[in-house]
Amino acid sequence: MLQPKKEKFIKNFRGRRRGTALRGSDISFGDFGLKAMEVAWISAQQIEACRKAISHHLKRGGKMWIRIFPDKPISGRAAGKRMGGGKGEVVKHVAVVKPGRIMFEVAGAPKEIVKEAFIRASAKLPIAVRMVEK
Repeated sequence: MLQPKKEKFIKNFRGRRRGTALRGSDISFGDFGLKAMEVAWISAQQIEACRKAISHHLKRGGKMWIRIFPDKPISGRAAGKRMGGGKGEVVKHVAVVKPGRIMFEVAGAPKEIVKEAFIRASAKLPIAVRMVEK
């Protein structure tokens, strides 16, 4: 799974999930991109599932770039714990995705194959996405 090698602070605040993407909203590397239409936390497991779905459908027919990285630690507590006792341990890492963010890019493959690969990848994501071209 993707996660940072080293962090300055072990646990983060939740933050505000609103607004649009300021950076990463243009296709930089490939010919096609998968763009987010909603705000969400995308976990490392979801990114890995999308990566597998896209690369499996492309069958080494193109190159893929992952434009998001899960660098936000999310802490959790056991279900039966009582109140108090501080913040829980880090259970997963997520990437904060805002509308307009390009999450995956593909180059060197036909449009029909890339479209089907992105449809399969979008089934693994909790948000609405759109395929965009350069």
